[in-house]
Amino acid sequence: MRYRSDMLGLTPLDAFAFAWFVMAWAGYSWLVDVLGAKRGLTSTMAVYRERWMHEMLHRSNRIVDGQINMTLQQGTAFFASTSLLAVGGGLTLIGATDRAVEFVQTLPFGYHPSREQWEVKVAGLTIIFVYAFFKFAWAYRLFNYCAILIGATPDGDRRGTEEAVAMAGRAAKMNAIAAAHFNRGQRAFFFALGYLGWFAGPIVLVVTTAAVVSVIYRRQFCSNSLDAVRL
Repeated sequence: MRYRSDMLGLTPLDAFAFAWFVMAWAGYSWLVDVLGAKRGLTSTMAVYRERWMHEMLHRSNRIVDGQINMTLQQGTAFFASTSLLAVGGGLTLIGATDRAVEFVQTLPFGYHPSREQWEVKVAGLTIIFVYAFFKFAWAYRLFNYCAILIGATPDGDRRGTEEAVAMAGRAAKMNAIAAAHFNRGQRAFFFALGYLGWFAGPIVLVVTTAAVVSVIYRRQFCSNSLDAVRL
């Protein structure tokens, strides 16, 4: 008889695979946010955000800057609404556990989860999308604050003053912080794709998580897009 956790119904292999998933996510986040703070795509674009705001100082008409910021807001709003839809889908799956488990057990890949295992995994997936929603919602609000800072930046004869330069710096910092939260929400989406492998078994979770880390690492540190903007 296989050993199972009394509370969660997970095997030791499930526990190992989930621990690997968590460590991979935390490790990659640390790599990007700390070690990659000066050489990754995200950090490089933060420099361009600062340059954008200082260029904004020299424009008498800042409609284009507002439109760029609005475009960033719209993308964030799209992902926030998508996160809510995913949360609703997760709750629906929990409510249809019996039918879902029955269907999965008929599939040919040989993994047959119990009701407890299915509910735990779907709950975990739902929590990931809840986390993503909060990140996207907060990023949307910060982009809104950035628009206010752009509007509050002195214009005309005062555009070259210390006050104007300081306001442009604040707007750039706010925009970069908003982008950081957006990136973390998007990262949650990527790891949610890896998490889906757990529904096919713990070994698949290990493989799909490694695949996700490999893909997003390459895009962050070794991609053509980074070469295009490298300073």
